[in-house]
Amino acid sequence: MLIEFRTKNYKSFNEELTFSMVPAPKQKGIDYSILTEKIGSKVYKALCSSVIYGPNASGKTNLIEAMEVFKSIVLRGNIKNANTYLSPNIAMSKLELIPNAKNAKSEPTLFSVKFLENKMLFEYKLVIDLGRFLDKDHKREIVSEQLSINEKVVFSRNKKQVKFGELRVVQKFGIFGFDENKLNIISLAKDNLQEEELFLTTGFKIMFSSKIVNMITSWFKDKFIIVYRADMLETHTDISKPRKNIIYKDDFSEAARIFGSSFSDVGYIVEDEEDEPTRVSIVGNRTLPAEVFESHGTIRFMNMFPLLVSTLQKGGTLVIDEFDASIHPMALMNIVNVFHNDEVNMNKAQLIFNTHNPIFLNRNLFRRDEIKFVERDELTDNSTLYSLSDFGTSGKSGARKQSDYMKNYFISQYGAIKEVDFTPLFEKILKEAESKSYEKEDE
Repeated sequence: MLIEFRTKNYKSFNEELTFSMVPAPKQKGIDYSILTEKIGSKVYKALCSSVIYGPNASGKTNLIEAMEVFKSIVLRGNIKNANTYLSPNIAMSKLELIPNAKNAKSEPTLFSVKFLENKMLFEYKLVIDLGRFLDKDHKREIVSEQLSINEKVVFSRNKKQVKFGELRVVQKFGIFGFDENKLNIISLAKDNLQEEELFLTTGFKIMFSSKIVNMITSWFKDKFIIVYRADMLETHTDISKPRKNIIYKDDFSEAARIFGSSFSDVGYIVEDEEDEPTRVSIVGNRTLPAEVFESHGTIRFMNMFPLLVSTLQKGGTLVIDEFDASIHPMALMNIVNVFHNDEVNMNKAQLIFNTHNPIFLNRNLFRRDEIKFVERDELTDNSTLYSLSDFGTSGKSGARKQSDYMKNYFISQYGAIKEVDFTPLFEKILKEAESKSYEKEDE
């Protein structure tokens, strides 16, 4: 369960950004949106959903990019460039694309995440020096790194020095024989720090607690699910493939019919155990590629549906860029309501997405602290993130429970909207073309 994500000097987010899933204080209403987890005597709360608004090029996608890049770095265990492209997000492989392009000098980049897993609160921070934008020859180094569990620092690293805090937190998950060799292991760990390697996934995992690190990396891999460019989402690979030539269609067909497809069954077929599932439409005894028979919206839904099921089953956090592309908002509103339904969302899954569709600006669907805005300053090109709940409930610009959020957004009461008028440009282009046409006729 995601509690908080932070970043700094990630593309347009030059200043520190804090994306919080912690409910705002003193806000009432829609309590089913709040997830709770008790650790010891302390109760932690998190929102089960969040929607992000902002004009084009405001930085909404950069926020989701930053989450995906941080996930990639943790799973790789280093801040080197990757050799493979596993996502349309090129910054995952080429880290020199991360720093803010307008910084005149090298500034460190911050990533930090706080999440609940296995009845423990984890917080992992990483500050890295990647040089300036596009400086691929810069000598990279990890500036600092810190792991805290249940609000107690386990280790903190400052370049080539590492200090250990409350190791008793991980004692029962420690390496066999650690207690007897504690001083030697700590000394060895301090002497083996590498500039571009995460201590978390190298020294700490090998010498202190592989179980703790596996909990962290498993959460990143299996439960922190990032979909960058939802319009490019392919078949979700969590679909099981036990035997050859098996068509998986029952649940998908039912979901597709609810979605609106009424002409055929839909599903996935596996030609070989080594192959990924292929989307198909099933008409009578024949199968056709879904792209031939179904609408683009239905195909997008087919790709998304197993991902939603997997997230709900695992209790994961699903973050989607452009969630509403090609899918009717009524279908998406129902999916949001599924995450809000604690009888269905028993495993405390979360849904986070950005959108341009104002239909989600609905006080009966989202709490004020679930509605976020991203705005980009036209002078500095820096993006900022804020919540509707930051406006309070008093004054003309307040966001009262009875307010019409959609109307107020379109009159720019909350910011994060840009007036767009292409008329003068089209007039200029057409007049210039007409003028050139007359000149040719005169010749």
